[in-house]
Amino acid sequence: MDQKDGFDLQIFLPYLLNQAAEESSIAFQEVYKSRYGMLRTEWRVLFHLGIYGEMTATEIGSRARMHKTKISRAVQKLEDRRLLKRVRDAKDRRAERLSLTDAGRVVYADLREVAAQYDARLTDRFSSDDVARLRDMLLILSTPR
Repeated sequence: MDQKDGFDLQIFLPYLLNQAAEESSIAFQEVYKSRYGMLRTEWRVLFHLGIYGEMTATEIGSRARMHKTKISRAVQKLEDRRLLKRVRDAKDRRAERLSLTDAGRVVYADLREVAAQYDARLTDRFSSDDVARLRDMLLILSTPR
């Protein structure tokens, strides 16, 4: 279909980034969904705890830029599956310190390996310089001004 106003949606950067994000996450999503019945927010919470160790939901929200209600639901589901535990913060009784259980660390290690392999497959059609440049540019775009 011809463009009527000269605006090419197919090269509009936010559109391209969204399309690339959706396409690049589909196969990985199938893994964490089929193996562990997780949603995207759950694996993101799991990975933050696996990478950074004990955190509060607020800390995860800041790092992952996720809304607190989504984090709360993800935390509850992960706790129900006994993949994480909550402990009241001794300094701030309103806050809870979240950490992975032994089972959670096993799931994280499994998915971390799948994620590394998947990342390698996504980038294997680019040179290492292009991959480094792409990561640098995406980091810049994902950092608030």
